[in-house]
Amino acid sequence: MALKFSSITQTVSIKASPESVYDAYMDSKKHAAFTGSTAKMSSAVGGKFTAWDGYIIGKNLSLKEGKKIVQEWTTTEWPEAYPPSLLEITLTKTKGGTVLKMVHSKVPASQRDDYAQGWRDYYWTPLKAYLEKK
Repeated sequence: MALKFSSITQTVSIKASPESVYDAYMDSKKHAAFTGSTAKMSSAVGGKFTAWDGYIIGKNLSLKEGKKIVQEWTTTEWPEAYPPSLLEITLTKTKGGTVLKMVHSKVPASQRDDYAQGWRDYYWTPLKAYLEKK
């Protein structure tokens, strides 16, 4: 069986500084606050993390505070035999705040649409609401 992969690219504008966006994603308490689910994040390269009550599992590959997050990423619904996907989040300062660009590659093709919608519904919409109400 040949493994089929897909990628998801999304861009979101957030009215908050890149440092605030980075911090909200990487800090366990803040991540839990905006997602509404337990998160155990690590701020170290090579550090492991879990989010959404253990549904998401991964490892930090590269971190540039306030600028970029690169992680290995899987979920408890990951198809057997598939390697972890690669998640890259780039934060760019703009006049009104931050442009967040996410590229989620090596996603099992059969799950692409669900994860694409999931990022919007369970991450970007609540993250914007969390940061923009401050």
